[in-house]
Amino acid sequence: MVGGELLYQVGLTLLEGVGDVVAKNLLAYCGNAEEIFKANKAQLLKIPGVGEGLAKAIISQQHVLKEAEKEVRFIEENNIETLFFTNEKYPQRLKYCSDSPVLLYYKGNADLNAEKIVAIVGTRQPTDYGREQTEKLVNELRGSGILVVSGLAYGIDVLAHKKALENDLDTVGVVAHGLDRMYPQTHTSIAMKMQKKGGILTDFRSGTNPDAVNFPKRNRIVAGMCDALIVMESKRDGGSLITATIANSYNKDVFAFPGRSTDVMSEGCNGFIKSNKAALMESAADLFYVMGWESETKSKKKESAQIPLLINLSEEEQKIVNCFKEKKQLHMDEISYASGFTISKVAALLLQLEFSNVIRSLPGKMYSLVG
Repeated sequence: MVGGELLYQVGLTLLEGVGDVVAKNLLAYCGNAEEIFKANKAQLLKIPGVGEGLAKAIISQQHVLKEAEKEVRFIEENNIETLFFTNEKYPQRLKYCSDSPVLLYYKGNADLNAEKIVAIVGTRQPTDYGREQTEKLVNELRGSGILVVSGLAYGIDVLAHKKALENDLDTVGVVAHGLDRMYPQTHTSIAMKMQKKGGILTDFRSGTNPDAVNFPKRNRIVAGMCDALIVMESKRDGGSLITATIANSYNKDVFAFPGRSTDVMSEGCNGFIKSNKAALMESAADLFYVMGWESETKSKKKESAQIPLLINLSEEEQKIVNCFKEKKQLHMDEISYASGFTISKVAALLLQLEFSNVIRSLPGKMYSLVG
């Protein structure tokens, strides 16, 4: 048998009846993937959420390890990097989303935990306006160090990837199939370039076709691994709005470019802005301002660090502090998930709490209470 722990990690993803949420629960109690396969019925039944039927199903599916062996060989032969949920290189922003994949397959060199990550999505049939705005936006991101994420689909997605490469920005495409193929096939060339400055990421094993049912699953990765998601152009029922809706559920900052009220291809963006599901965006300056990424804003904040200590915390600040009741140190994304605030809101509140000597910032977007 080949593969070691990787064999069991892949095998875990092949167990019928065990999705990503249940898999993470099993891992929390068993310690690692191998121990899940070695557990007996009595041990499995002690795990919350595991009933008689699921325990029997897990025990009866030892045969999936044979299938997992084939996948491990494919991984090794094609130099694919696997990122298990407990791997430090696993996208930490995605990790704090409840339905995040337990295992990712990756070909590339970009840091999936870069300091700033922006997802750009939109229609597969953009207008001239949509293409112009996408090119303008990505051009304005040049020199920012931002990692650009999208779905490598026709239209806005692939344009965002291409412009990112032209502007010397790392860019990662999240695909809805295995890494033994490329869809659309016409994007193979750009995908190869991205692997040298960015990467291709998926949670689907080899042999998986880009079936329609896979795209919503792909979208949750795009939404989960970014700080902010931007919708460039979309119809009222456009697929990119699914990604934006998922991003909203993850407390991500969502932006949308507006269009004329008579333009069908802008109905989705206009509707999201109108219903306060997305912030109106006209340029990268809006992104930098809302996210607190402006260099001038940062310097001003540093200069104003001598703010007198607050005697009383606001309701929002207290909500942030309450997040530390069970853990001494928290990642920014954990705080966002626990508080229900967006990343930009959390960043602003954490900064104020730092000024008040209540919160201490640590390396890697980690925070702890002072004292």
